[in-house]
Amino acid sequence: MVQRREPTARQMRLGLELRRLREAAGLTAVQAAALLGANRVQMSHIESGLVGVSEERVRRLASHYACLDAEFVDALVAMATDRTRGWWEEYRGLLPTSFLDLSELNHHASFRRDVAILYVPGVLQTEEYARAVFSSRVPALTEDELELRVRHRLAGQHITVPYELVIHESALRIRVSDRAASRAQLAKLLELSEADNVTVRVVPFDLDGFARAASTMTYVGGPVPKLDTVVRDVPHGSAFIDSEAQLSAFRTRFRKVEEVSFDPTRSRDFINRLAREL
Repeated sequence: MVQRREPTARQMRLGLELRRLREAAGLTAVQAAALLGANRVQMSHIESGLVGVSEERVRRLASHYACLDAEFVDALVAMATDRTRGWWEEYRGLLPTSFLDLSELNHHASFRRDVAILYVPGVLQTEEYARAVFSSRVPALTEDELELRVRHRLAGQHITVPYELVIHESALRIRVSDRAASRAQLAKLLELSEADNVTVRVVPFDLDGFARAASTMTYVGGPVPKLDTVVRDVPHGSAFIDSEAQLSAFRTRFRKVEEVSFDPTRSRDFINRLAREL
């Protein structure tokens, strides 16, 4: 088995899910390795995503772990056998790994939900808006680094799955650049909101009790709910959250915010009004 130098988040997730199944079955890494004719180190590498694992081995492990969820096992097999070399790979070694992992996650998503408080999400940004956001970074990016980030962001703006956005009024009003850029960004948001697979809802400033769920998040659906992922911004990149308990909590958070937001028609009217004010 060839060891990977830098496994992707998707490869690490496969290994993590195999480890969770093993632990739920009450087996040690040594016992699991024996089922494959491997040793403890090789098993550790599989569960860390450092080496690949075949379909036959995934199914053998799932059987010994008494996993009866056939849909889940099929999803793990698809992850193990996927050989996709996505468009984001051209940026490997040029951009932080978290950028590429999020692109890969979006590529395989079955749906996506965002809650945005301060900024319009990257998948909806205009070029000028994205450039302004990246230009505000401290320490400042070099011109080449800035251009790479902007190019990468624009390349990933293909929303082909169901997409729900709940966006706070503050994100719509904050001018990351000038009035013209803000107006263009609102226009793009309105245009995209007309797509059949895109739903945009606005949370106004004058809503009572919003603090209970007021935090930015990206919720990305997997092939089965167990493989969903929540992405949160952290000081040095992005954190990928995947425990079942936390996923359940974030599903509830999203629905709480959605419940108090304007419906899509009223939201478009609201965004239109803001654009006219600029």
